[in-house]
Amino acid sequence: MPMLLKGSCHCHAVRFEADSHTPVPYQLCYCSICRKQQGGGGYAINLAADAATLKIEGEEHLGLYRARIEDEERPQCELSTGERRFCRQCGSALWLFDPTWPDLVHPFASAIDSDLPKAPERVHLMLKYKASWVEPDIAENDQSFDLYPAESIADWHKKRGLWVD
Repeated sequence: MPMLLKGSCHCHAVRFEADSHTPVPYQLCYCSICRKQQGGGGYAINLAADAATLKIEGEEHLGLYRARIEDEERPQCELSTGERRFCRQCGSALWLFDPTWPDLVHPFASAIDSDLPKAPERVHLMLKYKASWVEPDIAENDQSFDLYPAESIADWHKKRGLWVD
């Protein structure tokens, strides 16, 4: 049975839950979007959950942000397909939904109130975009990537025996 993730914003105006087969918070993202939306060095830790099971209380307090993506590799600014949801009352980032992968919703581990399993190792991604003052704490068994790893969240969990049926 999948793990029920229960989450909320800081002021509790928005509460949500969803079932997840992949509840281990192991990815740390260093991109400018995560850094500026999550605060500090960034480190948005995305989980994956079944979008069909997402239940929301306080939906009227939700805001929607679609990031502008611009860098030296893109001649024009692009609007991300990812829909980042946050609380309009307190500003807490809650989850990301991307219609490119309609079966998934990606709650931010920082918004989850349920006890989450500790990751045996971590994946540091989007290091190409980290702020100059950020010094990643990359442990011996961690992996690091300038952009995204090829291994999906589901495959990472399955390979390590952490998939929750």
